[in-house]
Amino acid sequence: MKGKGKQGNRERGRLAWWQLALLGVASTVGTGFFLGSAIGLKAAGPAFLAGLLLASFATYTVFESLAKMTAQQPEKGSFRTYAKQAFGRWAGFSSGWVYWSSEILIMGSQLTAISMFARFWLPNLPLWLCATAFAVLALLIIFLGNRGFDTTENILSVAKLAATVMFIIIAGAAWMGWLHGERPKGGLEAYRDWLPGGWIGAWSSLIFAFYAFGGIEVMGMMAFRMKEPKEAPKAGKVMLLLLTILYGLTIGLVLSLIAPGKLNPKESPLISALHQFQLPFIPHVFNAVLIIAGFSTMVASLYAVVTMLVTLSEERDAPAVFSRTAMKDRPIYALGMSAIGLAASIVLSLLIPGTIYETVTIAAGLLLLYNWVFILLSAGRVLRKGSKGRIKRVTGLALIVLAVFGTLARGPGRPGFWGSLGFLAVIAIVAWFMQRKVWSKQQAGRQS
Repeated sequence: MKGKGKQGNRERGRLAWWQLALLGVASTVGTGFFLGSAIGLKAAGPAFLAGLLLASFATYTVFESLAKMTAQQPEKGSFRTYAKQAFGRWAGFSSGWVYWSSEILIMGSQLTAISMFARFWLPNLPLWLCATAFAVLALLIIFLGNRGFDTTENILSVAKLAATVMFIIIAGAAWMGWLHGERPKGGLEAYRDWLPGGWIGAWSSLIFAFYAFGGIEVMGMMAFRMKEPKEAPKAGKVMLLLLTILYGLTIGLVLSLIAPGKLNPKESPLISALHQFQLPFIPHVFNAVLIIAGFSTMVASLYAVVTMLVTLSEERDAPAVFSRTAMKDRPIYALGMSAIGLAASIVLSLLIPGTIYETVTIAAGLLLLYNWVFILLSAGRVLRKGSKGRIKRVTGLALIVLAVFGTLARGPGRPGFWGSLGFLAVIAIVAWFMQRKVWSKQQAGRQS
């Protein structure tokens, strides 16, 4: 990623709409789907499929709003700049720091997860060493610039899609009885109804359906680099259609092959579903896929937090040093600050107990959804008025609110909910202080 210099200007405007769609898949498909869906399936059973469809629609309303604002007025700061235009400086400040904080926490959890997966092959390797190695590699990719990031994410997205398609083919063959000569038992017929956990279970699983689509904010930032920003909505439609089809087929096949009681929340449902067929290569292939998926989304998140910190600094919502560049016009200081935050998040994730670790991850995910709320509300003010768009935004907003409060329906989700509100409170207090002590004086000085 480049700064505001000549090289950064040359790299702006290179992305075609299909490249943005592919990068969107790369930044979206991750451990949130490959692992989080196991918890959702266990809580909701087949109803989790309906949750995925609702999450897909809500995600589309958010991305469509963001894409339309980008097409109308491309901004490097993306959603935080639009929030500032809509509601004032406090909104842009809060949106940016909420997003930065949530992505830092999520990157720490992703690094811890992929380090655990790596120990499948290297059981004696310390977790901290694995996490550090992956973190350094991610930082190197971002340091190499936009081209290095784009190339890496394109390759990883192809690998993830290929693995998902491979699962669909193998699981389809198993369901048809081609692997062992008969159709497996214990799938959908093991569910007595579509709501094995009741409405509460389905409600609480919504957050995990939304997790599967997390990452569209990165697409909003990358849309600034499109050849034709007006084609951003097309990229979003293609990406979400592809993801919805892949997710629906994958989860449907999982449900047809394994009973709910056999799902392990700490294991990908894809591996659990195929474990009964004793295919020796499956654990190795899908363990590699989990590492690729986690690393890919982590790199995309790192790109986003560095970009966000630079734009916060450029608009004087963060120290000026973070918008300075060095070493061939690279944002070294913003990258360094993000690396420090990432290191602290890794240490936190490795030291705290498993239940608290899950709480931190849920809190970070909720902070992302709060930003989605910012995007939808900002679009209501920034975009030209239109009843059709307004109805879609209100529907998407209602679904997001439903998913947020669904975390209160299950015990493990409640600490994460209150923790996310704690983050919001701290950022709100800082924004209030800045408004009273700094921004008002700056505004008065400009007027005088």
